[in-house]
Amino acid sequence: MIGSLFAGITGLNANATAMTVIGDNIANVNTTAFKSNRSAFANILSQSLQGSIGNDIGRGVRFWGTSPLWSQGSLETTTSPTDLAVNGKGFFIVNDGGGSTYYTRAGEFNFDRGGYLVNPDDLVVQGYQVTAVNADGTLQLGSIQDITVPGESTTPPSATDEFTIDLNLDAGAVNADSYSTSLSFYDSLGNPIDLTLLFTKTAVPGQWTVGASIPASAGTGATIDGGATMLMTFDANGEITAPAGDVIVSLALTNGADAPQAVTWDIVNDAGSSNGDITGYAATSAVSFQTQNGYPSGMLRNIAVDSDGVITGAYSNGRLMPLFQIALADFPSYWGLAKMGNSLYSESLASGQAMPGTPASGRLGNISSNSLEMSNVDLASEFVKMITTQRAFQANSRVITTSDEILAELINIKR
Repeated sequence: MIGSLFAGITGLNANATAMTVIGDNIANVNTTAFKSNRSAFANILSQSLQGSIGNDIGRGVRFWGTSPLWSQGSLETTTSPTDLAVNGKGFFIVNDGGGSTYYTRAGEFNFDRGGYLVNPDDLVVQGYQVTAVNADGTLQLGSIQDITVPGESTTPPSATDEFTIDLNLDAGAVNADSYSTSLSFYDSLGNPIDLTLLFTKTAVPGQWTVGASIPASAGTGATIDGGATMLMTFDANGEITAPAGDVIVSLALTNGADAPQAVTWDIVNDAGSSNGDITGYAATSAVSFQTQNGYPSGMLRNIAVDSDGVITGAYSNGRLMPLFQIALADFPSYWGLAKMGNSLYSESLASGQAMPGTPASGRLGNISSNSLEMSNVDLASEFVKMITTQRAFQANSRVITTSDEILAELINIKR
């Protein structure tokens, strides 16, 4: 009878603790990326009456601990591009600046006044700095470091070194007829320079002269193919026959930029034949398309994050520049992670060492921008657990009161 009292007490204690776990889950139903916990119970070592293989009497229950449920939470769409969610495995890596590193699934990030990407506790998000972009579009990455994008970030200018014109020169033009077109180049300082190309028909069928000029405020002039003018000729089918290769236009600048500035006019393809950009058909002389590869300096206007976690800056000069790639960390055992509060975890002996990497690589998931991972708490399930836990607590209290009544009856025997 005394044993039943203590067994009932263990049931009360275990179920009271389980109710605390349920209350914690429900309290965090709106906590970003919260992972609900599940209670576990274990019986207490039984009392043996007839040796180790005799009749064993249970002595109650104990609360065995909790285990988090690492299922993916639903994604909530937001309006901030720096609200990020991990879709799949992995944790964001954050640093407190004092050498301590933590891990979190809560991606409520923003840029502080210093340009650092931080969480609400001012822990800095970690990532790989983009050091270069390869010709095939892949990124060269540096080591993991603080992600910082100063608001006054600028991109340096890039001088024009190549241009293309899609042009038709009228085969019906007569001697001394001319056609001109202009396009803007950029020098090493980012100054725009208007280059004018003048095409003049000669008396020879299918032959034109081409000259180049720039404003006097920018320089003393321009040469084309090493001279003041060059010849451009077409065959009977309107196909260009001369020049037979790309042409260098040289700008004699006097505005303080690098000079002379050599710019390649892309006329032929890599195989050395005409790329069809310039024709001599019997149609009005006109430019249908023109492009050059220079650009001025630009100020940062916006930030975007793609599914690979690449943070790209959009600049006022129209350039899109990859700046950082967010780092994620995986662990051999998520259940061994140490909870640090504020949606943070740290590695432990039970979790194993962190395995950092880039999103969508290995086992790591990808990144959803303008999104936050919601809590994975299932309210319906928690309410059912609440009912069963309450009933279990109530039943254990009945064990105690019933045992008390039995003891009272035993005492009344003496009377």
